[in-house]
Amino acid sequence: MKFQRQAKILELIETNEIETQEELSSRLRLLGYETTQATVSRDIKELRLIKILSPSGKYRYATSTQEAENSYASRLQNIFRECVTSVAAAQNIVVIKTFPALAPAAANAIDAMRLPNALGSISGDDTVFIAMKDNESAVEFCEATKKNLK
Repeated sequence: MKFQRQAKILELIETNEIETQEELSSRLRLLGYETTQATVSRDIKELRLIKILSPSGKYRYATSTQEAENSYASRLQNIFRECVTSVAAAQNIVVIKTFPALAPAAANAIDAMRLPNALGSISGDDTVFIAMKDNESAVEFCEATKKNLK
């Protein structure tokens, strides 16, 4: 849930001028994320958000681009290391097996990576299916993921 919430925070600040923690917390609640001020504050610190002056003259939350990208990519890699047990390809479909109840987290991480050859993912309790554009993309994804699991 933490990774999903933090991904949603990054999405919100990318598309909206959010000035305060209260505004960020309110928008998260509207999207179904129950948060406290302490949780939002901790997320802001972990994501290394900064305030910048926007073209409208307001200060808003933003990411320190390089640090945020490295941090977020690292978090996504950790999701795989922690929950994925196996990866296999069947033509253009990738099948990922996870520990029970962790497939939604893995699928969310895949979606957040915005893989150029991934058409979409769907998850169950312990399995994720990813539709890739072609067989080669599926094989490449499997090989790269297996290397990261070691």
